[in-house]
Amino acid sequence: MRSRITGFIAVAALALLVAGCDNTANSNATANHNANANATATATPVVANTNSNRAPTRAETEANKERYNREAKESGRKVGTGTNDTWLWVKTRWDLATADDLRDSTINVDVDNDVVTLSGTVASAAQKTRAEAVAKSVEGVKSVRNELKVQASTTNANTNANANHNANRNANANASPHRGNANH
Repeated sequence: MRSRITGFIAVAALALLVAGCDNTANSNATANHNANANATATATPVVANTNSNRAPTRAETEANKERYNREAKESGRKVGTGTNDTWLWVKTRWDLATADDLRDSTINVDVDNDVVTLSGTVASAAQKTRAEAVAKSVEGVKSVRNELKVQASTTNANTNANANHNANRNANANASPHRGNANH
């Protein structure tokens, strides 16, 4: 999974480098690249076209349907055989990957007969609700099964543990009788 994300970042960087060499490129490319680079923290962002600043179109998805189905299978995801299932898988993943408030999440998407199932982890109940709302907003989704688990991020847990440890250490140091207290 990490190598797939690293590969995506490398391809995106290469595409932006090539686009940056073109004098006709959009002057907002740097700002758009930064926004998209931060959005890669979700499970597996989708890039179906050479312009990674926009979602793939339905036509592009249909043209690359075999590739998307193979990608889903290789990543352990399920894409059903319904007419819209591949499109809904690509579009839902894209929308989740680009939602600013879901960057710290690992959200997996499965689709079967226009029903989207979300699994993985999010940092808060608000993110769980937001992910479901994003998936429901994709045109063509009949319903969403939200199986996301709320789990505080490891980084935040370690930061809090270190802060508590340091607070306890400081409290113990301040209570020490050898501190040179004038009242001692």
